[in-house]
Amino acid sequence: MMEEKRVALITGASRGIGKKVAEKFAKQGYNLVLNYVSENTNIEELTNELKKEANQEIEILFIKGNVIDFTSCEQLVKKAIEKFGKIDVLVNNAGITKDNLLMRMKEEEFDSVIEVNLKGTFNMTKNVVPYMMKKRYGKIVNISSVVGVSGNSGQCNYAASKAGIIGFTKSLAKELASRNILANCIAPGFIETDMTNVLSDTIKEQIEGQIPLKKMGTAREVANAVYFLANEENTYITGQVLNVDGGMLM
Repeated sequence: MMEEKRVALITGASRGIGKKVAEKFAKQGYNLVLNYVSENTNIEELTNELKKEANQEIEILFIKGNVIDFTSCEQLVKKAIEKFGKIDVLVNNAGITKDNLLMRMKEEEFDSVIEVNLKGTFNMTKNVVPYMMKKRYGKIVNISSVVGVSGNSGQCNYAASKAGIIGFTKSLAKELASRNILANCIAPGFIETDMTNVLSDTIKEQIEGQIPLKKMGTAREVANAVYFLANEENTYITGQVLNVDGGMLM
């Protein structure tokens, strides 16, 4: 029975985009392995929410761990395999920002963003890929950002990490294509999350003025794009960057 259901592993899944991605896969009947890092995560509440989203019986495994720690990622993947025997989909979503102009940016602010966003993506992918290769099947979706494509003032560290993810994904797609493993990126634009909720109305209006659709996106819209690239019907899209940005970058 367990073999029949697809299994998705999502990092940074307790809130924001990660949580909406988990909801989308739950709705589609996937068993879930959800990584989180915050002590304040209410596992019971999240489990109930996700099971309510699912229209069928699914199993959910929550694993606390920081993606910057290679050994922790190794353990996370081992626990997922022990529980489900496989990982069909990996969504590398965990990420942080520490915005500052380069002249004011501390070395620690640069290092920590690269470590979580870029190295974390490497740590998880490196540990998941051998299992996907054995099954000759897998979908990897990495969450980049339009900032990784266009750059953004005050975000040298974040833009570098997200551009790095794009280069990493394209190389990965070339390496893994012969094993039927597809790797793609989603590059969200301005999305309504905790990160953008703190912005003033004036700033939000300025942002929306730059977007042809004249509004910010939602985490659910990003989750739909992730699922589009990760589900079994995608058999021929790999090495791509899909902008989910209301037409901001064209």
